[in-house]
Amino acid sequence: MKNQRPDSERRLRQAARLADHLRLLQLLLGRGRWDYDSLAVQLECSTRTIRRRLDALELAGVPWFYDSDARCIRVLPGVKFPVLQLTRDELLDEATAATVGRAKGLDVGAGAVATEKLAAASKDEVAEMLADAQRIMEALDLKLADHSKHHEVLRTIQWALIEGRQITGQYKSPYQEKTIELRLHPLRICLTGQAWYLIARKTASERPKTYRVTRFQTVRSLDAKADVPEEFDLDEYFGKAWSVFRGGETYDIELLFKADAAELVTETMWHKTQQVARHPNGTATLRFTVDGLDEIVWWVLGWSGRVTVVEPAELRDLVLQKLNEAIDLHIRR
Repeated sequence: MKNQRPDSERRLRQAARLADHLRLLQLLLGRGRWDYDSLAVQLECSTRTIRRRLDALELAGVPWFYDSDARCIRVLPGVKFPVLQLTRDELLDEATAATVGRAKGLDVGAGAVATEKLAAASKDEVAEMLADAQRIMEALDLKLADHSKHHEVLRTIQWALIEGRQITGQYKSPYQEKTIELRLHPLRICLTGQAWYLIARKTASERPKTYRVTRFQTVRSLDAKADVPEEFDLDEYFGKAWSVFRGGETYDIELLFKADAAELVTETMWHKTQQVARHPNGTATLRFTVDGLDEIVWWVLGWSGRVTVVEPAELRDLVLQKLNEAIDLHIRR
């Protein structure tokens, strides 16, 4: 006898099919003109699948017909998504979130579908406002890691976290020669340091580690339940790491920026412990408390010629070491 699919997997497949039908209905209720072929291209399926979904919509009470004059499929008047009563500011927030979600590298553009559904279900003035708001905003050059080829990996991890399942997959780190096979208890996923990271551990007794999502070559969810302690806190896990990798020793950092960099560097909140002191001569002192120096040293090097490391001596020595290595590289050329 063949193994039956678990209830959770059947429910997930049912939800996916429902989402496919709602996406089709959302397109038909929008302002575009769609025939069988264009719908198939948009939804990445066959025209036969489109016809089946249209039949399912009709059985669900959504009457549609093919308008031979306009050469498109139409839904009879009166069929709409439920309308949310949102304020103008809430609508602007929704459009802003959709704009950021479409940013290159972030790869969560599917979240913009909610905005499209909202526009399709709303009055003309609301739909026009959403369209105008998205037209005037763009999220450009965020310098994020490219997640475009890892959409399914990201989705699989998200669902595993929601359903409390373990995952397994192949992971290739630049610090290891070979691809390794991992079986993990996922704890959290977060966007930080310009990329998506998974916080997970191999066994319930091991300390969690940080895995970069784009380094997973394959991922699949397992039926086994993940062990996720209720007391796990992401902020506590990262501690005072400069970005995503927490060092074993804590340092008090003091940096003195020249006047020509002071205004620029103080415009941004670089770290949660940041303290700023502006001086009468135009210079600025920034102070941080960080766990480890391996990440912050590269940020300091980015300000070379405009910053002096006052404290600690270990960071100053590390900056000098990296600068000398850079000089050697260029002299050899």
